[in-house]
Amino acid sequence: MGGSKMEGPAAAMLRRDPYEVLCVSKDSSDQEIRTAYRTLALRYHPDKNANNPEASELFKEVAYSYSILSDPERRKKYDNSGFEALDAEGLDLELDLSNLGTVNTMFAAIFSKMGIPIKTTVSANVLEEALNGSFTMRPLKIGTSVSGKVEKQSAHFFGVYVNDEQAEAGIVIRVTSAAQSKFKLLYFQNDATEGYGLALQEDSKKTGKVTSAGMYFLHFQVYRMDSTANAFAMTKDPEFALFKRLESLQPCDISELKPGCHVFAVYGDNFFKPATYTIEALCTKSFNDTTHKLKAIEAKILRKRNELHQFETEYRMALARFQEVTRRYNDEKQSVNELLKQRDSIHTCFTVTRPVSYPSGGTYSTRSKSFGDDYKFGSRGEGGSDSKEKAMRKKWFSLKNLR
Repeated sequence: MGGSKMEGPAAAMLRRDPYEVLCVSKDSSDQEIRTAYRTLALRYHPDKNANNPEASELFKEVAYSYSILSDPERRKKYDNSGFEALDAEGLDLELDLSNLGTVNTMFAAIFSKMGIPIKTTVSANVLEEALNGSFTMRPLKIGTSVSGKVEKQSAHFFGVYVNDEQAEAGIVIRVTSAAQSKFKLLYFQNDATEGYGLALQEDSKKTGKVTSAGMYFLHFQVYRMDSTANAFAMTKDPEFALFKRLESLQPCDISELKPGCHVFAVYGDNFFKPATYTIEALCTKSFNDTTHKLKAIEAKILRKRNELHQFETEYRMALARFQEVTRRYNDEKQSVNELLKQRDSIHTCFTVTRPVSYPSGGTYSTRSKSFGDDYKFGSRGEGGSDSKEKAMRKKWFSLKNLR
C-alpha cells in the first residue's frame, strides 16, 4: 500500500501505511485511533519542536494518516484499494491556526467565508495545558449558564459536577454564540498521567441566527454531524451532494457521564478575533419528551441514509440512461435537420430558371427564361387587341351622345 508519493501538503514524503504511522492495528476502534493521533500530534507539534524540521514533517504525516483513518468512508476505501482509491478525490488536512501564519490564515478565512468547511485542530498549547493539568477551571453548575469571550486558539475550561440522579437522567452541554463566532466544544477525560486528554470535540455550526455546538449524554447512542466530512467531494460533485450529506452523521464515542466532576472547554476557533459564547449544562430529567424526539428523529435519519444508499444506485443508473437518451435526442435532431435540408436542396433543383450575370461593372439581374420565350406573338395578335379596345371606346362614346 505504500511506496507512491503523496500529493498535497505532505508531497515531499513517501507515504507510509496510516496504521503504521499512528501505531495502531487495522481493527482498532475510532477512539483508539483518535487517542493515538492526539498523542503523536502533541509529540511532534511544531510549537514544541521549533528547531526540529523532521518533527514538522512527522506532524504532517500523522495528520495525513489521521485524515484517512478518522473518516469511515475513506478508511474503507484505503483498506480495500490503498492510496489509489483516495488520490482521485484528494484529502483535506486539519489545520492548526496557531502555526499557520498570517497569509495562510487569511486564505483559510476566505475559503470559510465562501462556505467551504475548513478543518482546524486544537492548538498544542491547549492540549498540553490539559495534559499537564495546568489550566484554570471555572465551575459550571447543572441548570445554569455562563457567558464569556475566549481568545483565538485559546480555551476556557469548565468543571461540571454531576450527581448520581443527574447522571442516571442524562446530561446535555450546549454552547451558543449570538455573534456567530467559530468555536469548539471540548470534553476531556482523566488519563493515566493524572492529566486530561481530549476525548470529544464538536465544531460549532450555524443554526438560524446563532452558531452552536452540543454534547448529549443520554444513555443511548447519539450521533454527531461532521460538516467537514465529504465537504470537498460534495463541492466537486454537487449533483450527488444529497447522497453524501447524511454520511457525515457519525456515532458519538461516549453516550453517558458517570457521577463526578467532568471537564469541558470552549475553544476559540475564529481566524482573527476572540469568540463570544454562552455555555450551559442541563439535566434531561425535565426533558423526557425532547429526549424521545431526538432518539426517534435520529432513527429516521439512519433509515433515510440506508434508503439513499439504495436510491443512489437507481439514480445513477437512471441518470446514465437519461444522458444516453439525451445524447441520442440531440443526434436525432441533428439528423432530421440535415435530412430536411437535403430534401429542400433537392426541391430547388426542379426549375429551369437560369441566373443571368452581367460582366463586372454592369448591373446584375435575373431573368426567367422558360419554355416559349423564343416564340414571339406577331404584330397581328397585338394589333388585334388594340383595335378591339378602340372599337369598344367608340361604342361607349356613341352611347353617351345618345343620352
